[in-house]
Amino acid sequence: MSYNNSLERLRRIMDELREQCPWDKKQTIHTLRPQTLEEVYELTDAISNENWQGLKEELGDMLLHIVFYSKIGAEQGHFSMDDVIEGVCNKLVSRHPHIYSTVKIEDEEGVKQNWEKLKLKEGKKSILAGVPASMPALIKALRLQEKTKTVGFEWENTAQVRDKVDEEVAELYEAVASGEQDKMEDEFGDVMFALINYARFIKVDPEHALERTNQKFIRRFRALEDKAAAAGKHLHDMTLWEMDALWNEVKAEERKG
Repeated sequence: MSYNNSLERLRRIMDELREQCPWDKKQTIHTLRPQTLEEVYELTDAISNENWQGLKEELGDMLLHIVFYSKIGAEQGHFSMDDVIEGVCNKLVSRHPHIYSTVKIEDEEGVKQNWEKLKLKEGKKSILAGVPASMPALIKALRLQEKTKTVGFEWENTAQVRDKVDEEVAELYEAVASGEQDKMEDEFGDVMFALINYARFIKVDPEHALERTNQKFIRRFRALEDKAAAAGKHLHDMTLWEMDALWNEVKAEERKG
């Protein structure tokens, strides 16, 4: 089946569901929102795991949500699915003048900088206007830094960023010594922001790096639980030192491969 026929079939199915299915008839953009967020996280899981079958399925679920929102938009007279597709096509053409006109751009960084300039010409009042307010804080910090970089608001080298991290860590320790909760929270946030900046400079994706550590912790802790169970022990009855000894055993076994 061709792309056009497949998309048209999906749109027909959505029309039928909105007319006949009690659950689908009740949905609004607000009731769909949490499910869309869940689908996005399932999609990112498939990407992280390079699960191509899962990726195909999750992309289908995301496409379903796009068609669903478009259907509701059309019912309320705001926009149609065709409007959505035409809008993104027009945006891609207008924001790639180096492809669709005579503008000359040499590299990826030039594309990013020109993209932000074009967004401001389109009516955005700030370089930061495109960063969603509800975006998770770690990813938001990364996007804020990437966007301000396009106008030259950026450290010159990695050493400067490392010094900034050290400075922020020292200020955090001072805040902890003061015992002021608000100050500690502010300074802890500054440390995280500086570390994310440092991650950019050393070409590390901070979200991916943290998730790798999360998965490592899960793997090691479950192995610790297995070792405790094999010894007939329950974690609640063990001391921290006993659990730490098992933790170190797990780490040593991992290193051996």
